Amino acid sequence: MTTTQVTLVQIDNYGPWTVTPEPRREMDLQTLQSRLFADVAQFMGPRDAYVFSTRYDNMIAVTNGLDGAAHAALQESVGNRYPVSVSLGTGVAERPIDALESANRLLQTEGSAQDEGRTEVLAGDYLTETDPSDLQIAHFDVVDVTGKYTDRLNEFDTFLNVERAYGSLTRYLRDTHGALSFFVGGDNVVAVCPDLPERAFVDAVAHVAADADIELQVGVGRGASAHEAGFAAKHALEACRDDGTNVELSGAPVLGD
Repeated sequence: MTTTQVTLVQIDNYGPWTVTPEPRREMDLQTLQSRLFADVAQFMGPRDAYVFSTRYDNMIAVTNGLDGAAHAALQESVGNRYPVSVSLGTGVAERPIDALESANRLLQTEGSAQDEGRTEVLAGDYLTETDPSDLQIAHFDVVDVTGKYTDRLNEFDTFLNVERAYGSLTRYLRDTHGALSFFVGGDNVVAVCPDLPERAFVDAVAHVAADADIELQVGVGRGASAHEAGFAAKHALEACRDDGTNVELSGAPVLGD
């Protein structure tokens, strides 16, 4: 059984700040957002956690192995270096979507994301022990994206094709399995999943082929941390590319099959 720890990173009172005392230059805001994401990612990475930007003012992190003290250290670092602060809510559940729901509720009960009185909330449950079966991560990409799209279409139309596949996949995995999937650049999508058998990934690839007319391949890994599971998924994806298959599981057994 998977046990996923999810942390919601939410900039406090960000909307009002962007227009106070007057609207700020858009590229200044984009720079702040990208630098903040990079710093959060740099904090999470050495601790074997993953973070995804989602809407930039909100980030979703998979934080198995990080305790409350580590979260407080991140919060302090952001507060010391940026003109904005962040609130952190953390939830733990078998399905990633349920862990995120718990994390969201912790912040929402403390007030609105645009409430100037709600700042630097730190709340949640944290895993005290980790297990090699805690996380299942799937790494998807488009089969031959360069030959089919990048070298044939303009960049925007290539992006639209990748986005169509990404949208189809993320909705399917969320609605069918309670997984959280994130576009991570190029033609790559990383999905944090509950216990799923190989058949579930075969069905996900088939769904996107039928719904978006785009062929995907996926490597699946397990681990005690996001890095461990994600790295195993990367190796499995390389096996797809080498063998011409659409679904490959890492050497460790996948529960639920």
